[in-house]
Order: sequence, then C-alpha cells, then structure tokens
Amino acid sequence: MTDHNNAVPAIAKALAKRGYTTLTPVQQAMLDPALAQSDALVSAQTGSGKTVAFGLAMAPTLLGEAERFGSAGNPLALVIAPTRELAMQVKRELEWLYEMAGAVIVSCVGGMDIRSERRALERGAHIVVGTPGRLCDHIRRNALDMSELKVAVLDEADEMLDLGFREDLEFILESAPDDRRTLMFSATVPAAIAKLAKSYQRDAVRIATTTEEKQHGDIEYRALAVAPSDRENAIINVLRYYEATNAIVFCSTRAAVNHLTARFNNRNFDVVALSGELTQNERTHALQAMRDGRARVCIATDVAARGIDLPGLDLVIHADLPTNSETLLHRSGRTGRAGRKGISAMIVPVNARRKAERLLAGAGITPTWAHPPSAEDVMRRDDERLLADPIFEEKPREEEQELVARLVASHGAEKLAAAFVALYRSKYSAPEDIAEVSLDGGRKPREAGRSNAGERGDPASRPLTPRGDFGPAVWFSLSVGRKQRAEPRWLIPTLCRAGGFTKNEIGAIKMQADETYVEIAADQAEGFMNKLGKDRMMERGIRVTRLNGAPDFGKFTRSNEDGPTREGPRMDKPRKQGPREDAPRKDWSPKGERPSRKDASAGGGRFGSQPSRDERLLDDEVWGDRPKGKPKKQGFKAAAPAGGFDGGKTAETRDAKPFRKDAKPFQKGKPKPGKGGGGFDRRK
Repeated sequence: MTDHNNAVPAIAKALAKRGYTTLTPVQQAMLDPALAQSDALVSAQTGSGKTVAFGLAMAPTLLGEAERFGSAGNPLALVIAPTRELAMQVKRELEWLYEMAGAVIVSCVGGMDIRSERRALERGAHIVVGTPGRLCDHIRRNALDMSELKVAVLDEADEMLDLGFREDLEFILESAPDDRRTLMFSATVPAAIAKLAKSYQRDAVRIATTTEEKQHGDIEYRALAVAPSDRENAIINVLRYYEATNAIVFCSTRAAVNHLTARFNNRNFDVVALSGELTQNERTHALQAMRDGRARVCIATDVAARGIDLPGLDLVIHADLPTNSETLLHRSGRTGRAGRKGISAMIVPVNARRKAERLLAGAGITPTWAHPPSAEDVMRRDDERLLADPIFEEKPREEEQELVARLVASHGAEKLAAAFVALYRSKYSAPEDIAEVSLDGGRKPREAGRSNAGERGDPASRPLTPRGDFGPAVWFSLSVGRKQRAEPRWLIPTLCRAGGFTKNEIGAIKMQADETYVEIAADQAEGFMNKLGKDRMMERGIRVTRLNGAPDFGKFTRSNEDGPTREGPRMDKPRKQGPREDAPRKDWSPKGERPSRKDASAGGGRFGSQPSRDERLLDDEVWGDRPKGKPKKQGFKAAAPAGGFDGGKTAETRDAKPFRKDAKPFQKGKPKPGKGGGGFDRRK
C-alpha cells in the first residue's frame, strides 16, 4: 500500500479493492505532488497503464479535499480518445477507479444513439469520455456545456493527429475554459504533438518513463520466414501451436479480414472480425465474445491496434506487415500488458524480408528469426498438452463410477485411451504442411529422394519416385471441371491439404467439362476418405467420389515421364474420315453435279447459273420508272412529280421556299398583332 500513499483516499481504496499492490512507472510518476495542478505531456509505451495513470492525475483537481463528488451537473473532466473501442474501455476503467468517489461517467462516441447521450448529459455528469467527432457535435448543439471543465485529457494524442482529428481537437480545447488542466498522453512525441502541446498547455511538465527508451520486455518477438504461398498455412500452425487463450491476427485491409475470417471458420476456429466497416454494435459484440470466451481469435485491421485490452491476450500475429514501425509497436502492445508475457509473431514472406527488417530496426526490435511450426511440431505440442491436461488429476464422480466400470469391462483400457485421443484431437483443426525456406530469404533446397514435407518428418511423405513407377492407385471423381475453371495448380494443393499427403501420392489428372478424375496412391486412399468425413467435401465445395476401377472414358497407362497415354474402348472406334477422291460428290447444284471453280467464275456459281455483279447492277430496279421505296421527307417541299424523285432536287423542289405563308411555322410562338399569316416576332 506504500505506492498508494499519495493517491486520493477514495482512489486508493479502489486500487486496493482491485488488487493493485504496485504501480507501473507512469502511474507512480503521476502521483508526484508537484504535478497535482500542472499540465503534463506524458510519453509511455502502450500497455503501461496510462488509463489508470491519468485517472490518478485528475483526482486531486476534481475532488480536492472531498472524498466524494457532489450532485452531477456540467462535466468537470473530459477525456478524448481516438477510437470508439478505446473510449469505451477508458470509461470502464474510470468507472471502477472512481467507484468509491461516486462519479457519474458518460460516454459520447460515434455510432451510438446521440439522443440517449444528450439525455445523459442533461441529467448531469462528472466525467465525459468521447471521440473527437461526436464531442464536437454535442458542443455545437449546446448539449455539452464546457464552462465548468477543470481537466481535459488527450489519450493517444499522436494517433488522433494521424487520423486527421487536429481541427476537432483544436475546436474542443478552444471551447474549454482557459484555466483548465490539459494532460496529453502519447506513445511517441513527434513534432506535431509538441506543437499542439505548446499551443494548448501552460508550462507543461514533460514526463518520459523508462519504457519509452526500450521496448516492452514482456513481449517475445518472432519473425517467421515463409514462402508467399504458405502465409495463411503458417498463421494456422502458429495459432495451433500456441493455443493462446486470446489471439489477434492483424491484416492490412478489410478484404483480407473477411477472407481470413471465412477460412478460419471453415477450419473450426472460434473467430470474430473487427474492422472499420462494422457497426459499433457489431464491434462491441465481437470484443465481448473475446472477453467471455465465446471466441478465441480476433481478425482485425489496425483499427484494433490502439487501446484494445483483452484479458489473456497472449498472442499477436502480423498476417500482413504493418505500414510503419509505430504501427508495429502498437499492434504488438496488445499483448504483454500489466506484467503478463506475450508473443508477437510476424509472418514474413521471403520476398518481403528487407521491408520487415526495416520495420523491426525502426522500432528498435531484435526478433528471433525462425521457421513457422511444422505439422509435426504442432502434433507434438498437442500430445504434450494432452498428457498435462488437469482432467487426469480429477477423480470420477460417484454417479460416473458405474459407467466407467462398464466401459473398462466392455472395451478395455487401450480402446478407451484410443477413443479419448481421437475425441481430444477432433476438437482442433489439423495443422498444415509448410514448405521450409532458408532464413536468408531463399527457399531451402530439397535433398535428393525426399519431398519438402519429408525434411520436416511428415509421416505422409515418401521418397520421390519416377512417374512410370507410380504403383497401385485408386481413381476418384471431383465435382469440378473445365467449366468451373479447374486447374492442377490449385487442385493439387487442395488435394494435399484435404488428404494429408504430398503431390507424390497424386497420379494422373484427367479433366472433363464438369468433372475431374484423379489417380491417388492406393495406400493413401482410405486415409483420404476418412479425412474427408461423411459429407465427402473438400475446400471450395468440391465433392469427392471414389470410383470402382478406372473411369469409363478409358484407362491410363504410363509409358514415359511425359505423362499418361490414353487407350481403351473409345480408341477402337473408327475415326471420322472426309470424302475419298474416288467417292461421288454430293449433288450440290440443281443440275445434279457440282460446278468447278472455273465454271463458277463463268457464271455457274456454286448454286447454279447466277448473274454477275455487273449484271445485277444494270438490272437493278432503281433504274426503272417505278420509285424505289418511300420518298424521303423534305420539310415543306412540293409533292414529287409523277416521274419520280431525282434525289429530291427537281425544278419545283429547288424553287420551293422553306417557309411559306400558308404553312405552319416550325417555331413556337404567338403571332404578333397586326401581322398577317403565320408570322411572329422573332425578337421574342
């Protein structure tokens, strides 16, 4: 309790009730009596307890000598946070910290019902927590009265400037009384923050805790080098290897979040998504699912990199490399908080190795470069967790003893153990086979006679064999073909993932319009069907059917390494031949014989005697006395003479006037008085 001696009595009681025996460096610094009424610019790494720190710093100004707040009226303190999630988290922290003092705390964040917030402000509040945009709305509508404000706190000030909230922050601070205290908390202090502090703070005390100079020591940084095609497989294996209580996977775009969420759902991971396209209600439910254990993996964009505090968050995975070193630190800072240990795993494709090194160097991090956990590593870790499961230390309950005795008598210990292992492993997704790459950026060369998976000890791997010695095989039918754009380059990896084998167990592939036939080694066929399950489905909704024998289109034989050669019943059918030279020609012409090309040019043509093009031109009806078709309409020209139209340019039509007094005018308008006929005043 010695760390709480300088705290306000009500706050000290709340800390003791919460179990705070020692304070972090930034929290201890804010209890200095010299800072009781001063402005402060505080820089400390994320996860260092800044929320409690500025709660401790505000208390002397808000309470003074009193132990509890009086009746709520206009707010006395204002806390500004960059995101909705961080604002709601700050509110939860201040609620327990000021519980003994009887504080009324109201939140004003975007995405929530603004009318409910207005009614809460009308009832009165001691502390208001909000986001910049929503706070500006309430101030402009006169719903938030800042006249009695004593303390203004800017949490994650650097992030708010990065998000473009400078004008909103300036408007809020200018609306507050000039004699207020202004506390700025930021992970870093760039020039923009220093300028803002100089403009809106008075003789601010600069506080930099020791955690600013060195990265958080409770986080283990690992950089995992992978081939670009194995990035998602590496994420799956990392999640399976650590089996953290809570984990966050950071992506760079919303589309990547949606893609990984769909894939992880298919792999039986309990996942939620968190991105800017979700409503506030959806984001709140996603975080609550992580807190109460209904979900264990959160796939998020960088909107979750600031201020999110989840209990038991032991693992952070960077699926996409962050844009800068600051984002790397804030992402990683979601774990290793409040003295807990955490792991930050960066998935680094070999073609992005230099970018990853620049980001790590800019953040002052020296990671451990390694390969992602292999499938064998994950299975070995599963076995260790199974043997250490505390369920073995529990004694069977009295009502279960009879059933246990019957099971042992009926099946024996060995079968019971096998059934338990199968049930235990069925809860988890199968690990992925990952090609090993060298840590210096290139793919590791394979040894002769071994597959990629064989180097990792994959039990399904076997030595490479010539294509002609494939051996016994079983044919399978896949419900996808050329019309569905099936291609071996993605069908083969899909088959390997579904069956747990390598491409060396796949023989011939024959594609039809709506179906694909695949040859799989006989020793892998049963295991392949068992892994598919009852629905016999693979990824992308591909249905698999086992065939009895070779497909009906024929069979394949392997004669050389160039690929299969086809033979079978269909090859015996006579090939469709064209007409022989001595065969009689088809009766094309009305005369019973087909004219030669020479005869056709002479006027016979392919379909008999036809007039030439010149003859057709001379015989055209256009040269006759009868007009061809209907005459083209021409304004107010006179009727065509009996002899027909001469291109619309007869003597009468040439002399015709475009406007005649007895014709109706083209233009609209009223006749001017005194003018005869259809004339009108053109000046109108």
